[in-house]
Amino acid sequence: MCGINGLYTPTELLGPGSRVELVHKMNQALAHRGPDDAGTWAEGPIALGHRRLSIIDLSAAGHQPMHSPDGRYVLVFNGEIYNYRALRSTLPDYTYHSNSDSEVILAAYARWGVGCLAHLVGMFAFAIWDRQATTLFIARDRLGIKPLYYCQNQGGLAFSSELRGILASGWCARKMDTDSLVDYLRYQTVHAPHTMVEGIKMLQPGSYLLQSAAGILKEYYWQLVPQRAERLEGGDWSGRVRGALQTAVERRLVADVPFGAFLSGGVDSSAVVALMSQISDQQVRTFNISFAEDQYDESKFARMMAQRCGTLHEEIRLRADDFLHLLPAALQAMDHPSGDGPNTYVVSKSTREAGVTMALSGLGGDELFGGYSVFKQLHELQQHRWLNLTPAPLRRWGANVYQSWRPTIAGQKTAEILRLPQINALAAYPLYRQVLLDDQIRALSNMPVLPQNRVHELIQSQLHNEDFLKLPLISQISVLEIQTYLQNVLLRDTDQMSMANALEVRVPFMDHELVELVLKIPDAVKLGQPNKRLLVAAMGDLLPSAITQRSKMGFTLPFAQWMQTELRDFCATRIHYLANYPFFQEKALLQLWQQFLANDGSVSWSRVWMLVVLGQWLQQNDIR
Repeated sequence: MCGINGLYTPTELLGPGSRVELVHKMNQALAHRGPDDAGTWAEGPIALGHRRLSIIDLSAAGHQPMHSPDGRYVLVFNGEIYNYRALRSTLPDYTYHSNSDSEVILAAYARWGVGCLAHLVGMFAFAIWDRQATTLFIARDRLGIKPLYYCQNQGGLAFSSELRGILASGWCARKMDTDSLVDYLRYQTVHAPHTMVEGIKMLQPGSYLLQSAAGILKEYYWQLVPQRAERLEGGDWSGRVRGALQTAVERRLVADVPFGAFLSGGVDSSAVVALMSQISDQQVRTFNISFAEDQYDESKFARMMAQRCGTLHEEIRLRADDFLHLLPAALQAMDHPSGDGPNTYVVSKSTREAGVTMALSGLGGDELFGGYSVFKQLHELQQHRWLNLTPAPLRRWGANVYQSWRPTIAGQKTAEILRLPQINALAAYPLYRQVLLDDQIRALSNMPVLPQNRVHELIQSQLHNEDFLKLPLISQISVLEIQTYLQNVLLRDTDQMSMANALEVRVPFMDHELVELVLKIPDAVKLGQPNKRLLVAAMGDLLPSAITQRSKMGFTLPFAQWMQTELRDFCATRIHYLANYPFFQEKALLQLWQQFLANDGSVSWSRVWMLVVLGQWLQQNDIR
């Protein structure tokens, strides 16, 4: 796990500084990602930089940028290739100088070129410079676990593991992308390939980029939606899922450093820990955050699971004062604004301080196995398509009456669904995940006309995809959840917050073979009680009923309370900064803050918190 940077400039640089100097600045901006080593290399139009967090082959032989034995290829790599040992055995003609997974990527590229991506199992973002062909090859893993940003202009191409790496190079102006700001207000994030900064893009999951003097080529090598896959109507689903998940966990235990796991006490993290304990030949270390506020505290379930699996368990007791102390560092670590994130920062920091360099997480289980309420709600909505028989004017009238009667967030969204031209699960999905509705954004901003909803655009593109339409409804929602909330909020936050603490987090539920299997399984196997019925059945007696039968809580901090007490001044300062930002209507924004303080049911803490985070991020990154 590391940070990578690079500049491709076929012409002479017009601004101050050489390519190496600019890449050195980029490396410095990413120092937190790799405290163990750093390196730069440049030749002709290319300069590459690397920060190293050593996980596999801790020796100096793993130094990067890494060269192939014949000197033709130069690699910078962030991530882990879990099948590197098996791959190495199939590539015996390559002369290896290390035991690292990084060198296996070089061997695979030397053999298969772009086709090497089909052989790699893992999480990764890497770049390879071909000195003979003078081409730059950049690729990102299938599920988008590891990030990669790039900025293309007339001078060439800059890329980095983080947005701030590109900003540090000066390659791109610190200018707001207004459409992306609206995207953020809708969904507390910006959806790839876009970012909050104009001109900086994110390489899409499962894709690669090939840059040469002739231009730039971007292609997908893997798609989340299984291609030409028919629904699988029979079989031992729980047994097949159990086997695939066990393989996914086993793959992710390859490391040359101490490792552990995040254990919340929910089904997902408990499943991962149970399998780790069966597979590992050493005692597993587990970490849990507990709260003084009982309604947020899951620690008793985590303790129960830890005792059952015999793990070495550590509880991190968190109070408001503790969080307030950690909050500035957590927000400073935020490379791209997000309404989530500090949760992961806190547990990552404590895990790293305990001497653990790599940890497994249950992230992705809810998206893959239908754990969120949105799955049940959209499935039920699909059964109520008879509502479309009601004339649209009558539905709009009913929506207005309902919203007046129930002026809550849920009431507002229900009214918007009734106003849709056609009511069905896919049409309603963008509203279920939306934080601020469009009327509210128009009231808060100086934009009377908003750009197209990017989640809606994603769904429209999928409606032309025959493979997507063949999937069961729950799998269709899983695809949307993975492509929106998981990839653009949870995985991005996990990467930036864990790497801020030099901790690598691995996510077995995002093993691509497991994902491909589960997406083909019929809805009837997934729906029903207990929640995540298929996963629970797959785990058998490894999970106690106290874990599988309890109500879902979700991992969240007691923000609603803290923002009105210990964090009130902190939040107020950022809200007032944002109120003076040219995009916003000052009066409307300050009124929203006052509504929250007055416990107005139509203003949730998450709506306000994402604005606090935005104000902090804009200020610290000087985005104009």
